[in-house]
Amino acid sequence: MKKMITAVAVVALGASLALAAPHGEGREGGHRGRRGDFSMKFMQKLNLTDAQKQQMKTMRENFRQQNESLFSGFHQTMKEYRAAKEANDTAKAESLKATLDSQKAQVAQAHKAEHEQMLTVLTAEQRAQYDAMKAEWKAKREQRRQERQNSNTQPQS
Repeated sequence: MKKMITAVAVVALGASLALAAPHGEGREGGHRGRRGDFSMKFMQKLNLTDAQKQQMKTMRENFRQQNESLFSGFHQTMKEYRAAKEANDTAKAESLKATLDSQKAQVAQAHKAEHEQMLTVLTAEQRAQYDAMKAEWKAKREQRRQERQNSNTQPQS
């Protein structure tokens, strides 16, 4: 269940970033750009109409505004937690862990709600195509996970 929520949150976040964020230089971190590219391709394959794209853009903007304090609080707690871990301050890290876990759950729930809202914009045909692409993506992800697991368990020569 936790993996499902995380996967849904990743897809929703990636879609949000890909369609609403500015493209090109100036974005921080190369990884986010790749995730955004994936989501952009994902959405392009669904052949969204301009009206659907606009609806989703409006949903994302509203989502960001409504959850700005949640995200900034989460990011701040994450920074503090990482700093405590790097400083080997286990007492502070442990005290932040419960807050961080709670915030993670809230962020995941918010992204899940956004994702579900965005799915309402899709036509039945687009939804079927989306579900098929999602199943294919999950199968490929599971295959890569299995390959990594197998390569980690094989003895080194």
